[in-house]
Order: sequence, then structure tokens, then C-alpha cells
Amino acid sequence: MTTENLWTYRPGIVGNEGLSLIGFDVEATDGKIGSVDEESNAVGDSYLVVDTGFWIFGKKVVLPASTITQIDPQERKVYVARTKDEIKDAPEFDEATYKQPTYRDDLGGYYGRLPVV
Repeated sequence: MTTENLWTYRPGIVGNEGLSLIGFDVEATDGKIGSVDEESNAVGDSYLVVDTGFWIFGKKVVLPASTITQIDPQERKVYVARTKDEIKDAPEFDEATYKQPTYRDDLGGYYGRLPVV
């Protein structure tokens, strides 16, 4: 997957444009990782910031939109095509720099090298 496509939702994933995902639980392929704290739906720059709570000691992670495989509005869950370990090993979230191009490049390089699921 190219780095540009990482920041775009997969076809058919965002059906309800007005639906906010903030507060939704986030499920990795091997279990819950936290809940959506922030989201961006900007074209070509869509992502979720997930608060992992106690799972990785209260840290946050950024998940590019392409990692999302399903959104269940009734259950208020977002499913991602990554394991807990893959998410945990991603470049560390920094509140001050996560919107900067260098962080995005690092994150894109990390997720871009993982197999497409």
C-alpha cells in the first residue's frame, strides 16, 4: 500500500459522513485497544487518535484511516486490521508533533511496510 493511500478510508468504510467516531471502542484483530479520542476526515489525511487507556499505560496512538476495516455504529466499535503488537510498536505518539509531516512520514513508513489485510 502506498503512503498516500494510508490516510484514506477504504472504499465503503465511511458510509455516514456525519457520524462522529469519538468515543467508539477500537478493536484490533486480537482484542480491544482503547477508544477514539480524536478523528480527522480530511481528504487524504484521515486518521484516528486512540486513547489506549491502561493497555499501554495511558498512551495514545494514531491509526491511519486505511487500517480501519469496519465501523459498527450500533455497537459503537471501530475494527482495525492490525494486531495489538503492531499498534504498540508504531512510532510513539507525541501531542506536540503528531500533526507534523515528519511524524506522518514515520508513521506512514511503519504502517506502509506491514502487509495489507
